[in-house]
Amino acid sequence: MKARFTYLGDMLFWILVAALTAALAVILLYPLLRGAKAADNIRAGEAAVYRDQLRELDRDLDGGLITPEEADYARAEIGRRLIAVSADEPAETPKPPRHHRFTEAFVLLVLPVLGLCLYLTTGRPGLPSQPLEARLENPGNDVAVLITKAERHLAEKPDDGKGWDVLAPIYFRTMRVNDAQVAYRNAIRLLGPSPVRLDGLAETLMAVSDGVVTEEARQVLEQSLTLQPDNPRARFYIALSMEQAGRPDEARQAFEALAKQSPSDAPWLPLVNQHIAMNGGAPAGANPAAPGAPGNPTQEDVAAAENMGAGDRQQMIRGMVESLDAKLSEDPNNFEGWVRLVRSYAVLNDKDRAAGALKRGLAAFPPPGEEGRQLLALARELGIATEGATQ
Repeated sequence: MKARFTYLGDMLFWILVAALTAALAVILLYPLLRGAKAADNIRAGEAAVYRDQLRELDRDLDGGLITPEEADYARAEIGRRLIAVSADEPAETPKPPRHHRFTEAFVLLVLPVLGLCLYLTTGRPGLPSQPLEARLENPGNDVAVLITKAERHLAEKPDDGKGWDVLAPIYFRTMRVNDAQVAYRNAIRLLGPSPVRLDGLAETLMAVSDGVVTEEARQVLEQSLTLQPDNPRARFYIALSMEQAGRPDEARQAFEALAKQSPSDAPWLPLVNQHIAMNGGAPAGANPAAPGAPGNPTQEDVAAAENMGAGDRQQMIRGMVESLDAKLSEDPNNFEGWVRLVRSYAVLNDKDRAAGALKRGLAAFPPPGEEGRQLLALARELGIATEGATQ
């Protein structure tokens, strides 16, 4: 019985394919078959229009709307056009319609044969369909299926804190910020607060507010610091909130304290140093002669920045970043320099140049390597588009 149904299914499939092929052939051939007739209809319509214009011209002349000279001129012009159209009209014995033999043969024979060969080569008629349930059982690396699987599980067991804890960062990485915020709140409610969960919740709150550290985000970060006083992420964002609130002295002190706490090779240290300089301080460990850190401000630059207004200080920082950009164009084999440049443009809110710097950095350090992967991770952290950066 099963074999019989399989046979009937195959037969119906091929009948459907044949019907669709025939319908497509008719659609493609119709303009070719009606082309001559359509042209004749167009010429006949034009001739009728010109004859109506001649009769209308006589009525205007009889009514005194135009002068005889104007009527003669118009009649000559209309007559010329009428003769031109009539000369193209077919004789009493119409010519046989023109056939596009090659095109018709291609549509009727070659096109279906090519399509059938292509299907038999690349298609698999016997491949069974894979419904969503089957894909959920084996999602592989499909993030969308992984999210769907987790959402179904949590719909059945909403009190599974570990499920929310896993889903929250996935939501955040896929730019579903509001869903990530709900997931982090559920994970904190069910599993209790932790620095990772609290920092994640704070980042979702800042993402919703376009990067502004809101009062609620600050309270969440302060709670994170009570659990982990040396948490660099929470300390950075709290210092950033001071900077955004227009308190540069407090922000500089907070950034300097974070820089002193951080290891010399900490990946966030270049960004911290930039904020120290932006708020009138001296970056930790600044050494303009160091070959691995081009673009750092000198002590003279920092001293000059202290006497500048906010606009002049911003212009000075942008000049330093452009200087770093020029040095990396001459010597692109400087990974730390590319990290600093991408971060600098992101801090200056120049996403186009940040994306350009990322693309050039990936040209020097391709994504398959460890440095390239770090650059892509940095771009995702800063919200820089990575599409086309690896091309």
